Amino acid sequence: MYKNFLFDLDQTLLDFHASERIALEIVLRENGLSFSDDIYKAFKAYNKSLWLELEKGTISRDELFTLRFQDVFNRCEGDSSNLDPLKVNTDFIRTMSTHGVLMDGALECVGRIKSEIEGARIYVVTNGATINAKGRITSTGLDAYIDGLFVSEDMGVNKPTAEYFDLVLDAIGQPKESCIVIGDSLSSDMLGAKNAGLKSVWFMPQGDIKAAVSAYGIDYLAEDYDELLAVLKEWIRR
Repeated sequence: MYKNFLFDLDQTLLDFHASERIALEIVLRENGLSFSDDIYKAFKAYNKSLWLELEKGTISRDELFTLRFQDVFNRCEGDSSNLDPLKVNTDFIRTMSTHGVLMDGALECVGRIKSEIEGARIYVVTNGATINAKGRITSTGLDAYIDGLFVSEDMGVNKPTAEYFDLVLDAIGQPKESCIVIGDSLSSDMLGAKNAGLKSVWFMPQGDIKAAVSAYGIDYLAEDYDELLAVLKEWIRR
């Protein structure tokens, strides 16, 4: 039986926000619109709120993509009257896909997991666009360590649903007790692990940690990659 590590992608292995900022500036300027730190901060905050709504099932992916660019157009200087939010969104995702940015220490961590843990298999479990995830993984060299990629766009369901993780388990053909979810998000990663009955590691926890551990049934905490590796080895021993 393999040891299966189900890693979230963004803010766990890749710096989503760094790639997001680069891509947003490129696509806005290419379309004759202004860009600033304030515009990016507003986009980032609104985008996060929309993804939470998607996780709840209250909006669709196309609605999310349309709303986030309609909002940013209203914040920019320049003429956006003839711009199609969905087309700009497609350009944004494609641009992001070629500008992957690793979290500091991520590549070393997955390399050590592969070399120090016998039977280790690393899978990425992520919500988002497939081209974006695949492109950023490849552009950073992370693909050399990954045994499988599960993107919600391809699967038709999102984290944190149990259905998402059931599809992952079916695909890898491994029992639940051989799998552990590692991620930064309470609402998708930790809740998803809880919904699916999987062990979990909350990576770089923030806020009221004690309350979150209780509410989401979190099994382990890791502040950095060194601690994460130690936690994963402890999980195996147990």
